[in-house]
Amino acid sequence: MEHKKAKVAVLVSGGGTNLQAMIDAQGSVIKNGEIALVISNKADAYALTRAKNAGIETAVVLKKDYDNQTAFEDAIIELLTAHQIDLIVLAGFMSILSAHFTSRYDKRILNVHPSLIPSFCGKGFYGLRVHEAALSYGVKVTGATVHFVNEIPDGGEIVLQKAVAIRPSDTPETLQKRVMQQAEWKILPRAVEIVSKKIIKES
Repeated sequence: MEHKKAKVAVLVSGGGTNLQAMIDAQGSVIKNGEIALVISNKADAYALTRAKNAGIETAVVLKKDYDNQTAFEDAIIELLTAHQIDLIVLAGFMSILSAHFTSRYDKRILNVHPSLIPSFCGKGFYGLRVHEAALSYGVKVTGATVHFVNEIPDGGEIVLQKAVAIRPSDTPETLQKRVMQQAEWKILPRAVEIVSKKIIKES
């Protein structure tokens, strides 16, 4: 009998480098989960191409097609339900999800944030802004955090963290790249495996 796997949906908005890290880790790091669906809130997101290249089903849900946030979130929920998704991963998904959505998936939504939470996180801290803040504050160590998602931006319980040293010559761009390579791409697949394993055990 084939080993049951947790069905994972990845929500994306951009290039999908974190998605690629998860695709590459399937079967090696991620053994108890499989990416079954990739949903984008941008029709031209390169992440959709990465998913298609890996043979993963994709869907696009555009906010402008809906009257309000609840209707937009309901459209995503409908897709997740139809695909019997067990775990949701936000990989550069540039849309804050409300309690209407997050309360439905308690400890079932993971996000990767490019700092060591509680530093440089919360509302307004995303993308390069996080690295700009770390450099202007003068911290010597930054990193990435994978955490569960609740209705508070970057407020959920931490699953994994990995530290990355800051170099004197760093710019926000060089720091962003190193945090991705040394931290995000390593801990996100590991966190997906940890939670997938737990889901299978409890099912």
